[in-house]
Amino acid sequence: MNAPILDVERLRVSYGSNGALVLDELTFALARGDIGCVVGESGCGKTTLLRAIAGFLPVSMGTIRIDNATVAAPGVLIPPEKRGIGLVFQDYALFPHLRVADNIGFGLRRLDAGERAARVATMLALVGLSRHARDYPHELSGGQQQRVALARALAPAPKLLLMDEPFSNLDVDLRARLGAEVRQILNDSTTSALLVTHDQQEAFAIADRIGVMRDGRLEQWDRPYELYHRPATRYVADFIGHGVFLPARVLDDDRIAIELGELRGARREPGNGEASVDVLLRPDDVVHDDASELTAQVVRKVFRGGDFVYTLRLKSGREVLALVPSHHDHAIGESIGIRLDADHVITFPSV
Repeated sequence: MNAPILDVERLRVSYGSNGALVLDELTFALARGDIGCVVGESGCGKTTLLRAIAGFLPVSMGTIRIDNATVAAPGVLIPPEKRGIGLVFQDYALFPHLRVADNIGFGLRRLDAGERAARVATMLALVGLSRHARDYPHELSGGQQQRVALARALAPAPKLLLMDEPFSNLDVDLRARLGAEVRQILNDSTTSALLVTHDQQEAFAIADRIGVMRDGRLEQWDRPYELYHRPATRYVADFIGHGVFLPARVLDDDRIAIELGELRGARREPGNGEASVDVLLRPDDVVHDDASELTAQVVRKVFRGGDFVYTLRLKSGREVLALVPSHHDHAIGESIGIRLDADHVITFPSV
């Protein structure tokens, strides 16, 4: 098995004279060629993590290895320019007085003129901006400026690309489109990357692996599918996607009973032997079914084009979410038939 391009082990980072702990015991690895993403609430430490990997902060404990070389450990701080990394910031940081081609070629001054021009042309083609080589940054759209920043970071062929909230200055539609473009660009250039963002949808669109951070600790580092369907902790279950927790009664090792019926194949935490638990239900676990005798009242709805996300009140007064095709346009206050269709049954200790 090849060594990961990025290996972070038991990382701790402290700030200030009082040594306030910002990152605590972080351990994860990013495979070569993969795109990783770290998500979490504001202040959880995700930007601090990126800055430590980049070389802007010393570490209090643990190690950071890039391409199997130790770049950070207590007493070890390899400078950013010697780590083989590229950086993309949320403000793009383009030089306004330089044309697009000159911005991209800024970090290639060690190459001769012919090699530099060839590399810039390759990068312009990679990000789809060949026709804008002689434009200035202010003549480009926000999405085009971001692609210039990406091309500039990729031009020196870094071992690892680090991106800090790269799409936060763009509107929602452009962010979604550019996210898909960036993933394709990184794949085409076979570049490994790690980005931080507060936007889950952005992370799901781009990343092969996602880490969920909370208060300086890593709750889970996993494939997007696993985070959504098999969250390791209650915090991850609550933070990722949409869902609600319903109380459940344990029937046996395989079955639990909730207000909506019986569920099989429940995954329970090791050592969880309680008679009652909470079960996570996603919107796609609750199916609209006119033929069902089980009903719930529509209390809120969000139209998303191809579907609605309904908030439904059960007879107990508890609420669940349901993903319903948009041709089923029910009024607020209306009762509709529902049934359970949950493939992944996740339980947590009751709170």
